Amino acid sequence: MYSFYGTWPWYVSGFLIGAVMLLLIYFGKTFGMSSNLRTLCSISGAGKFSDFFRFDWKAQRWNLVVVLGAMIGGFIAVHFLSDGSGVNLNPATVAKLQEMNIDAPNGKLIPELFTSAENVFTPKIFGFLLFGGLLVGFGSRYAGGCTSGHAITGMSNLQLPSLIAVIGFFIGGLIAAHFLLPLIF
Repeated sequence: MYSFYGTWPWYVSGFLIGAVMLLLIYFGKTFGMSSNLRTLCSISGAGKFSDFFRFDWKAQRWNLVVVLGAMIGGFIAVHFLSDGSGVNLNPATVAKLQEMNIDAPNGKLIPELFTSAENVFTPKIFGFLLFGGLLVGFGSRYAGGCTSGHAITGMSNLQLPSLIAVIGFFIGGLIAAHFLLPLIF
C-alpha cells in the first residue's frame, strides 16, 4: 500500500497518461481542462451574449466528467491515499522563497501569503492574483488551450502549435519565477 501513499514514479504516471491518450485518440476525443470553462459558460447561457459560446455543448459532456473525476480523485487522494505530509519542497526552493519574504508552504501547494484571509484582499496580493488570473485566462484562449491540452493532447498528437505553446509556457514560467517574482516580492 505504500506505493499509493507516496509520490508515484514518473514512469508509472507517464504510462497511465499515455494509455489514457491512446484511448482518447482511438475514440477521436481531445483532452483539455480550459475547454470545460467554455462548455460551462455555454450551459449557463453565455451564447446569448457571445458567438464564441454558441456551440453544441452536449457533445462535450464527456469532458465535464473529466473535471468531476479530477475533483473526486483529488478528494480521494488527499483524504484516503495520503500519509499527511503534503507537498515536500526542495530545501533550495524554500531558501529562495524565504529570500523573497515568502514563507514555505509547509506541505501545501500555495504559501499562506496567497491564501490566508487577511492577505488575499491586500492590494498587492489581490492585484497579483487578479493580473495572474487574467494572463492565464487570456493566454489559454489565445493559445487555443491550456497546459494540459497542449502538453498532453497536442504533444501526443505531434501538433506543431502545441510544441510552440509548451515551449512558450516553459519560457514564461522561467521568466516569471526567476525575474518577475523577485521584483514583485
